[in-house]
Amino acid sequence: MSGALTAVLVVVAIVVVLALILVGLYNNFVQLRNRVDNAWAQIEVQLQRRFDLIPNLIETVKGYAAHERGTFEQVVAARNAAASATTVEQRVEAENQITAALRQLFALAEAYPDLKANTNFLDLQAQLKDTEDKISYMRQSYNDTVMNFNNAIQTFPGVLVAGMFGFVKRTLFEAGEAANNAPVVQF
Repeated sequence: MSGALTAVLVVVAIVVVLALILVGLYNNFVQLRNRVDNAWAQIEVQLQRRFDLIPNLIETVKGYAAHERGTFEQVVAARNAAASATTVEQRVEAENQITAALRQLFALAEAYPDLKANTNFLDLQAQLKDTEDKISYMRQSYNDTVMNFNNAIQTFPGVLVAGMFGFVKRTLFEAGEAANNAPVVQF
């Protein structure tokens, strides 16, 4: 009888240990997923700030460069695409287009000395630069958090558990081709 009792206790102990490991892995995944979601929310705060600054910046520049309508339309179209994006992948692509369009707008501003001296434009440009710096920092933080989450669900023993509970790989916020191309301004 004592041998059977010992075997049952060993089996129960193994089941308890496995259950504790499973609970620990699950809780770790939930915490990492929540960190990813929080990091994305922080990016969205800065992106909204940028969205709010863009119309003011465009209106200021329009007064000096009224014949550069294509550049303004490109910035507005990129902003609208970002506002209507529904997935992280769509949002990343749209944000990269906004970055490229803003580079074009600032390159255009270089051609207008009166605009470069306008205090409203300079203030908006400084606010936008500050926001862009924050977005860059938040992108880095988001990508680090996503990397930690993806590593946790793709490495052993997490890979055995993650799929059972629906934890899937998250997308990094990468700079697209538009962010790497220098703006071209023609007159």
